[in-house]
Amino acid sequence: MTIPKRPPPTQDSHPASRANPSELPHEATKALPIALLRAREALMSRFRPMLAEHDFTSQQWRVIRLLNEHSTLDAAQLAEKAFILPPSLTRILANLEARDLVTRVQCASDRRRYLFRLTSLGETSFQKIYPDRVKIYKEIEAYFGKRKIALLLELLDDLAQF
Repeated sequence: MTIPKRPPPTQDSHPASRANPSELPHEATKALPIALLRAREALMSRFRPMLAEHDFTSQQWRVIRLLNEHSTLDAAQLAEKAFILPPSLTRILANLEARDLVTRVQCASDRRRYLFRLTSLGETSFQKIYPDRVKIYKEIEAYFGKRKIALLLELLDDLAQF
């Protein structure tokens, strides 16, 4: 079965040509996805060097932070909360287990499911990194202000519900 080819859009049929020109971003830098990526990179440029000093990637740190916060999570919960794709999470957990930072235990109620938690070395690593993390957040807060950060977080939460 062949799929019929669509004719190329004419200028008048393109959705952008029908929109109000004042409503369209004139530059790629004004596009919301690009602005969000640019803001993320600005923040991460503060955190990556600190994490690298402690021999962690940002994804590994998210796993460590979440396990510290929730004590025990399964892989599906970790993937969802850390925004990490399951195949990547599998590799990250294997690395953290090999470094004796995370341990996996079989769930008593469902033998097919494994739960992950920090080891004592993982907890110690979290405690060593935490003050550096707080310092960076205080620098961001001093630059941006508590009120703006609270508003930004509220707006981003609203956008995430879209």
